[in-house]
Amino acid sequence: MERETSIISDKILDNIDQVILGKRNVAKLLLASLLSGGHALLDDVPGTGKTMMARTFARSMSCSFKRIQFTPDLLPSDIIGVNIYNQKTSEFEFKPGPIFASVVLADEINRASPKVQSSLLESMEEGQVTIDGVVHRMPEIFFVVATENPVEQEGTYPLPESQKDRFMVRLKMGYPSPSQEKNMIDMHWAGHPIQRVPVVANPQDIAGLREGISKIFMEDSVRQYIVDLVTATRESRDIALGGSPRATLALFKMSRAMAALSGRKYVLPDDIKDLAVPVLAHRILVDPVAQMNGLTPDSVVESLLDQVPVPIPEE
Repeated sequence: MERETSIISDKILDNIDQVILGKRNVAKLLLASLLSGGHALLDDVPGTGKTMMARTFARSMSCSFKRIQFTPDLLPSDIIGVNIYNQKTSEFEFKPGPIFASVVLADEINRASPKVQSSLLESMEEGQVTIDGVVHRMPEIFFVVATENPVEQEGTYPLPESQKDRFMVRLKMGYPSPSQEKNMIDMHWAGHPIQRVPVVANPQDIAGLREGISKIFMEDSVRQYIVDLVTATRESRDIALGGSPRATLALFKMSRAMAALSGRKYVLPDDIKDLAVPVLAHRILVDPVAQMNGLTPDSVVESLLDQVPVPIPEE
């Protein structure tokens, strides 16, 4: 199973490398989020490849892909769908919205109103939407990749804490290096490289990998380390709102996925440390006084990593 996970994941990540240079670590975290049954928030400036990242994932896995451009005039029904009256049958029929796809790109999610943002909560947490009392299930593989622009503030609505908590990770793409940017120009010489990306997996493969990840071993001391770390976010004087139990589960699931993607059958404390910032930082609120002193969610979580004792693996 470990070999199968490694082969399929490497092929998907190789596809990403063909389209977006130098972002393999970001792609690996995205893949871990997908395999963990979670969703991802890409928080970065325009033009860094956020949309291409989501499209390449969908193309690599032969999955349906939908892009939703969030705007202030968007309605919840524009996302989840609506019941339409059929005059021939004299019955209402459900017309699904673009949320019913395996990979959904919620582009500039913070430009929509809080009412529209909240329409995603049920689908992201429970894998279903309820319309007029009828439950509609999402596809078995359902992965939301949302983007937001941290620079522009006018005409945006900050994501509420309940919405942020639904995202397993928050990631930043970052700019490519000058040499990578030069190579990017060469890659686009004969057309967009995404057109040359082969299909390397299918939804059944992803479902199989998820089942394998559930068998990854984690020592009791490492599980306790996750709990201690999240508890520390609730007790820190620099944090007004700490991580929720959902944050604990997210760190647990992501660490097993990253262990599997690294070719291991077990989770190491280093897996937890590497994931702490992308999994926890967007879920906490820094105290106003700490903010004035220059502290950020990322820096606070990093300081907690230095304070919480790291378990010593059992022999």
